[in-house]
Amino acid sequence: MKVSVPEEVIVNQIYLIRGHKVLLDKDLANLYQVTTGNLNKAVQRNLKRFPSDFMFQLNEEEFKNLIFQNGTSSWGGTRKLPFAFTEQGVAMLSGILNSDRAINVNIQIMRVFTRIRQVLIDNTELRLAIEEIRKKTNNNAKNIEIVFQYLDELIEKKESTKPRRKIGYKLPRKKSDDR
Repeated sequence: MKVSVPEEVIVNQIYLIRGHKVLLDKDLANLYQVTTGNLNKAVQRNLKRFPSDFMFQLNEEEFKNLIFQNGTSSWGGTRKLPFAFTEQGVAMLSGILNSDRAINVNIQIMRVFTRIRQVLIDNTELRLAIEEIRKKTNNNAKNIEIVFQYLDELIEKKESTKPRRKIGYKLPRKKSDDR
């Protein structure tokens, strides 16, 4: 049984919370096609597998901020603050959820996290290259400015100098017309 969830669906459910890219328990439950309660019960039965850097519960402020960002209603629905699963936490879920769908969806999620990480690496390399070019451009601009200052000084010096009286030995004129 090959399950395919569009990549955009997974990407749109990844949030940045406490400096971690995470998926929420309700979104994971939807992807796995289980209830959020059953997902959380499976996690509670295997709590030793989920340290705080694999999974954490959102606080009130984070949850309100998430509701505000998504524009969802706070009416009804969630009675408990949601759990957020990091990439490692999602990987650990594959060990406690043994359905074919959960395994296949987890594989897709891991691939999405890998792509996101690669995009960030590529962007970082691009930013570093742009910054290097910017530094060179700034240095070139400063050098060009110095050249123009020197040219201005030379032009000014040339305009301000009086014609100098020539000194030294003068050759006598040849009289070629005198013959």
